Amino acid sequence: MSEKLQKVLARAGKGSRREMEGVISQGRVSVDGKVAYLGDRVDGTEQIRIDGHAVKIADAESQPCRVLVYNKPEGEMCTRKDPEGRPTVFDRLPKIDGSRWVAVGRLDINTSGMLIFTNDGELANRLMHPSHEVEREYAVRVFGEIDEAMLQRLRHGVKLEDGMAKFNKITYTGGEGRNHWFHVVLTEGRNREVRRLWESQDVQVSRLIRVRYGDLQMDRRLPMGGWVELGLKDVNYYRKLVSLTVETQSKVAVDEKRIDHNKSRKIRKNVKKHQQRRAQSQTQSRRKRR
Repeated sequence: MSEKLQKVLARAGKGSRREMEGVISQGRVSVDGKVAYLGDRVDGTEQIRIDGHAVKIADAESQPCRVLVYNKPEGEMCTRKDPEGRPTVFDRLPKIDGSRWVAVGRLDINTSGMLIFTNDGELANRLMHPSHEVEREYAVRVFGEIDEAMLQRLRHGVKLEDGMAKFNKITYTGGEGRNHWFHVVLTEGRNREVRRLWESQDVQVSRLIRVRYGDLQMDRRLPMGGWVELGLKDVNYYRKLVSLTVETQSKVAVDEKRIDHNKSRKIRKNVKKHQQRRAQSQTQSRRKRR
């Protein structure tokens, strides 16, 4: 049985299916020595290369689908490497054999909260795609004058530079003076969409935190900069949500508890160690440049 080339590359952990379509279109992929094109199909016996480097093809049944939830701090980039040397969301993730982590969407550098990673490129692509209408919920603090007419406009839709956009739900959660906290829900992942929607109404977003993706909320006990791997039940929740077959294997023990006090403390300790190592590395790099 043959499969689309971009799907095979995504499953091999080279990126999302959409990203792989772009790589193929750029002429960077070859199959058995010949430049590949969008629409090509492979059966897994071919020699596939990206930029001349051989790709280890992952059999769909060879390893279980894994999903991590990461509590992203502000100041981290959603890229694998940053030319300016800024920290990225991939820096703290565990190593994974024969594959790599794919981020499910992005959070901009000033946004914190729930970021999902998976080793299954097809799952990542479907969770991001607007056709599946997967809800994202954010806690947002805005500064400015808010009235009901403004909230109604944001619920019904406003025109942004890349088309109409709206919040599916807006819930006021408190505030003082001109600072107001809301929880907002939408089913798209356009660039800076939450911020741009509020800014279209001449109010400023001063804090933005993603708290939910689909029906799964990020555990409040997960420390900033820490990650936790989801168990089989939650992995299959996401797979069924986007019409993928369920998994029967998991790297996480079936009876493993959710984050308790001891586990939270251990994660926090690991985050601190990572920060110390990064600070030492930056100090050494500055000394070398001198």
